[in-house]
Amino acid sequence: MLKLGVLISGNGSNLQAIIDAIAAGWLDASIQVVISNKPDAYGLQRAQAAGIKAVSVKPSSFAATADPTHCYNDALRRILQEYDVEWVVMAGYMKLLGAEVLDAFPDRVINLHPALLPAFPGAHAIEEAFAAGVPVTGVTVHIANERFDDGPILAQAEVPVLPDDTLDTLEARIHETEHKLLPEVLSTLRSPARSR
Repeated sequence: MLKLGVLISGNGSNLQAIIDAIAAGWLDASIQVVISNKPDAYGLQRAQAAGIKAVSVKPSSFAATADPTHCYNDALRRILQEYDVEWVVMAGYMKLLGAEVLDAFPDRVINLHPALLPAFPGAHAIEEAFAAGVPVTGVTVHIANERFDDGPILAQAEVPVLPDDTLDTLEARIHETEHKLLPEVLSTLRSPARSR
């Protein structure tokens, strides 16, 4: 069974997709802890409703420290290790992870991005793809590194941009695709102990 730590910043719909896949019995995993950089993120309520430990770690809490970025990432690392996490999943987590976390979980930090990387990296991928008028966009799941939306790609799924699409309809279909692709990719992973 995979032991997951899920990082979120908002609604947590991809977190819910993982919870649902586990409950349905086809994803052999346990979410050990959910961490958000925003204390009011609705995803924390989703975690609590599912009986999962939910923690908020605000980056601004470390503003007075000598190295706030290091201290914040070190706090994340400590929580993830405390809950015996094997894989870290960034599911709508809108911050760049530092070496403190990445080095503690080498090649075991997964990011979900709502575009076909390397196209449209960054926080506004859906809007940028729609504005660019591309006929196809999609979803990428990849191993994260210290650069935004970079690292080895594990899987991609295309989402056509339809002639009558609005930004809202396109965004809804991309989210539907995310909710399928992320659990599917997680189902292919193995715990570090079993992969040795």
